[in-house]
Amino acid sequence: MIRVVCDSASDLPAQELERLAITMVSLSIRFGDEEFVDRVTLSNEEFWRRCSQSRTLPETSAPSPGAFRDAYEAAARDGCTGVIVLTLSAELSGTYQSAVVARDAVHDLDVRVIDTQAVSMAQGLLTIEVAEMARDGATLDALEHHALECRSRVGVVAMLDTLDQLIKGGRIGGARALIGQVLSIKPLLELREGLVAEAGRQRTTARAMAAIAATARSHAPLRRFALIHAQSTQVAALSALVEDIATEFPMLVADMGPTVGTHGGPGLIGLTWLEASPRDRH
Repeated sequence: MIRVVCDSASDLPAQELERLAITMVSLSIRFGDEEFVDRVTLSNEEFWRRCSQSRTLPETSAPSPGAFRDAYEAAARDGCTGVIVLTLSAELSGTYQSAVVARDAVHDLDVRVIDTQAVSMAQGLLTIEVAEMARDGATLDALEHHALECRSRVGVVAMLDTLDQLIKGGRIGGARALIGQVLSIKPLLELREGLVAEAGRQRTTARAMAAIAATARSHAPLRRFALIHAQSTQVAALSALVEDIATEFPMLVADMGPTVGTHGGPGLIGLTWLEASPRDRH
């Protein structure tokens, strides 16, 4: 029996964690002197309420090696023969390093740690893919190989609805931010080699939605597909734009949590996918 472990930056819905018996290790979120554990002592709803009342950005921090070690030791107690861990991009967080430090501190249990080079449901879809294989009896070697092979077929594109978080975080000049707000510029983001990068800009929400849908369609046929959002009012509109995209598994809809939401802000919406493998594309 192999245990699959991920972190809370994956934004995996609770029902998927339960369905596949995935263990989630949470990042921490700090508002001033108050520290919370993502999805344990801080819900998404409470996070966004606090963000709306704060003039500064909350801070996020990686789980400690001890948190990962606890997850590994719990797997051993449950009779697992191995653990595979899928972390958010090592370019974005120290989470991967914490998982590796914990692995090196655990004996008598085979632990493999994978840097997904992704975040949010791009990371989440890869975790689901591996967890379903683990449930069906795949070996740890096979799971590790498949995770690394799939990593290059995972993608994400999303729209920022507001520049407020970037302004609070000091990541954008005040004048440029003001111009963006006046012109209703909607920046698009994508993952590029484990980092979040700008993927263009659109003048309106409608154009941004169309661009996001077109990007996902260009990667079809898909094996897995998900819509992610942070309290967005555009979920139905984007869903309608992509209902014709070929995907082996139905599209999941997931709420974006504090780990990514801290930087993206409310209203963020996007699509993530795992492309079909080359042998399944014909």
